[in-house]
Amino acid sequence: MGVLNITPDSFSDGGLHMDRDRALAHAFRLLEEGADIIDVGGESTRPGARVSPSSDPKPLPTSPTPDPSTRAVPRFTTAVTEKEELERVIPVITELKRSRPSTVISVDTYRATVARAAREAGAEIVNDVSGFRWDADMPKTVAALKCGAVLMHMRGRPEEWRTLPPVGDVVVLVKRELKEWAEDAVLKGVKRERLVLDPGFGFGKKFEENYPLLARFEDLQTLGFPLLAGTSRKSFIGRNLAQDGKDAPVEKRLFGTLATQTALILKGAHIIRTHDVLATAEAARVTDAVVNAAASGYLG
Repeated sequence: MGVLNITPDSFSDGGLHMDRDRALAHAFRLLEEGADIIDVGGESTRPGARVSPSSDPKPLPTSPTPDPSTRAVPRFTTAVTEKEELERVIPVITELKRSRPSTVISVDTYRATVARAAREAGAEIVNDVSGFRWDADMPKTVAALKCGAVLMHMRGRPEEWRTLPPVGDVVVLVKRELKEWAEDAVLKGVKRERLVLDPGFGFGKKFEENYPLLARFEDLQTLGFPLLAGTSRKSFIGRNLAQDGKDAPVEKRLFGTLATQTALILKGAHIIRTHDVLATAEAARVTDAVVNAAASGYLG
């Protein structure tokens, strides 16, 4: 899954593809390098991004009970409006699908209205970083659209990540909550076979909490869904590659990224989301050969 961010502030490639033609040129390059899916996003959820209660004219009702399992899901918004997000992603999806009809397109959004418009423009997958929790309309929308969907795990909101308390066992937490969110989506009409789960590396996880997720990634296979993983250029890699007390900058995290992606494939990842498609695709081909040899019992 190749990343196409049409944003001014994404941590890795913000501002590089804001123009439609430049965004399309980048998408074509990702396809040529071996991308099977192009993930188009119009809003950054980088660390520190502002996400606050929405002033949506149709607020969701709230329950008087304090039990968090029965409270209605709140809506959230950021500095990027729905209109801005639509203006960024829909022209690119439309033209990409027109010029390369066979391209599988994913839209990276947590808004049901954007998901619907993207689907009408030709997207086949909705990649929701909130796990269907930030827009209560998302499950029924995805169900009606009959599209694929990625449910990603996120702790808190981006502006809260630096202050979140540590987790006792991050793998147990992620596994439990992804199971709950997936089951809830199925109950609301989303076909089970259309769901993919993503543990959300870096999303509300402290630097050191990402490595247990990597080491025990195979534990998530027991959930019974295909697994997507996105570690590309993330800050926990930069921290591990730090020199002289300074984290490795984004542009120097490729080799560390490839190490995490190789480990993830060996542990059962089905989809790898990446900025560096050519390098990742080649690493994946070799890693797949190892996986296939192990599965066949080939000894030479």
